[in-house]
Amino acid sequence: MKHTFKTGLLATAVTAVIAALPATAQEIRVDGFPPFDTHFDKQVPLFNANAPDIAVTYQMNSHGDHHKLLTTNLATQSGAGDVVIVDVSFIGAFINEGGFVNLSDEAYGAEEFQDGFVSYAWSQGQGADGNQYGIPIDIGPGVMYYRRDVLDSVGGDIDAVINDWDAYIEYGRELKEQGVYLIADAGDVARILVRTTLEDGEGLFFDAEGNSLVTSDRFVNAFTLAKQIRDEGLDGQIGAWTGEWYDGFKNGTVATQLSGAWLLGHMQNWMAPDTAGLWGASDLPGGIYGSWGGSFLAIPAQSENPEAAWEFIKYLTTEEGPQIDSLRDLGAFPVLTSTYSDPAFDEPIDFLAGQQARQLFAEVAQQVPAITPMEGDLIAEDVVMNGALAEVLNDGKDIMEALQDAERLLLRRVR
Repeated sequence: MKHTFKTGLLATAVTAVIAALPATAQEIRVDGFPPFDTHFDKQVPLFNANAPDIAVTYQMNSHGDHHKLLTTNLATQSGAGDVVIVDVSFIGAFINEGGFVNLSDEAYGAEEFQDGFVSYAWSQGQGADGNQYGIPIDIGPGVMYYRRDVLDSVGGDIDAVINDWDAYIEYGRELKEQGVYLIADAGDVARILVRTTLEDGEGLFFDAEGNSLVTSDRFVNAFTLAKQIRDEGLDGQIGAWTGEWYDGFKNGTVATQLSGAWLLGHMQNWMAPDTAGLWGASDLPGGIYGSWGGSFLAIPAQSENPEAAWEFIKYLTTEEGPQIDSLRDLGAFPVLTSTYSDPAFDEPIDFLAGQQARQLFAEVAQQVPAITPMEGDLIAEDVVMNGALAEVLNDGKDIMEALQDAERLLLRRVR
């Protein structure tokens, strides 16, 4: 699940303790970020109904502070919970730096469950050695959310808008005449394109031999399209998770948002609840399939109760009940393909004007290519998708020059 990427002061830790368990219970702590605490409030008592000898507590910090603290915990081999929640953007780096229990080991036998998971998400939890270190708990099938009222105001048709990227940009030109932005940030177009236009098993920034891919056509084309949108004044130059971003959802000044399916839960629960019925969901433009977000559960090697931790992970990820509850309560999309035939997927979603959008999410989830995580991915994300992209969009730097400079910096930092 993707959440607000606010950093700032360390959030107040939220710790829940389950009482009335046997005095001999094994104790495990889960470290994560909201809204997983809401999910655990419901799931821990259900888990304890069949596992009364495992006492679960959980500690929540903001998304950014949680991952900063976990970085320190893993480096010092102390202080981490028995189970840790890891955002997909961090999982590859954390796994390949070591510090997590190998869940492919005979004591855990994670591969027993592999066939039940969405394949690309399972692959993201593997290390370079092919072993499983992270178990996906939710995923973010990439979709486009769009304002139905804005589309209607120009007599548009959503299938025509997403037919290809030229049609999407043309829609933006029509909207510009109405004083509406096509998208909040053109950079989102580049970010989704570099994650979708590749084959199963390819690395995002590096190939299997560790060679950089950031000057390839995939990055050039993604940056070029984003720059066109920026140069034509079709985006609002609005950063995600800001007050201005929320206002765009609320007042209809931004017509589309490319995101993971999880954004639905945020929009309807707290970002723009008063806009219920004004939104729809569609495939991404150009017939591409991609993932945007997702979360994993892992066991730090420093855990004193890894077996108990594994039992809790299995409950949350391999049983349908918790997965469906997370879908309904949080909008987090399940990783178990067996859940996709559950009646919940046929339920109309009031926020999306009654659209049965979960069927769309499930279709996308099963089409996303598997990206092989590499050790330098986290550094590359910062250097390329934050640094170089900002130079191109904000400063007018030549695309190839920006990518070549980023590649040189990236290789120095990775080495």
